[in-house]
Amino acid sequence: MRLTTLCYVVRDGQVLLAMKKRGLGQGKWNGPGGKVEDGETPEQACRREFFEETGASVMTLEAKGLIEFVFEAKPDWNQRCHVFIGRDLAGQPQETEEMLPAWYSLSELPLDNMWEDDALWLPAVLNGGQVNMRFYFDEQSKLVKHERI
Repeated sequence: MRLTTLCYVVRDGQVLLAMKKRGLGQGKWNGPGGKVEDGETPEQACRREFFEETGASVMTLEAKGLIEFVFEAKPDWNQRCHVFIGRDLAGQPQETEEMLPAWYSLSELPLDNMWEDDALWLPAVLNGGQVNMRFYFDEQSKLVKHERI
């Protein structure tokens, strides 16, 4: 299972999301993030991936839990993901080859254009909660079940 990160920067009643332009999740809004490389901590990977995908640096990170994504038909997609909330940015988020960032009101998340599981945990995390869950997806990447871990 691949170790990954997700980061959601929250400020002034808004959250920074990014439209994935290629690869797994293409066309969906998500938090910037990605793979933890050898020798990196999840926090270091989160900061690196955030910069690579937005051109901005996240200054303050708060660990909010762990999610496991299980793709039963595509096990090489399976992930153990560390979720972070960021509070401060250095620089302005910019479009990159991988993502198009945009700010959304915490009360108006584009859940219809996000991964199905996001509705089950993201609003709570954005409002100060924690997440420790496992989500299972079918061959079409549709959510089929979930559980707490």
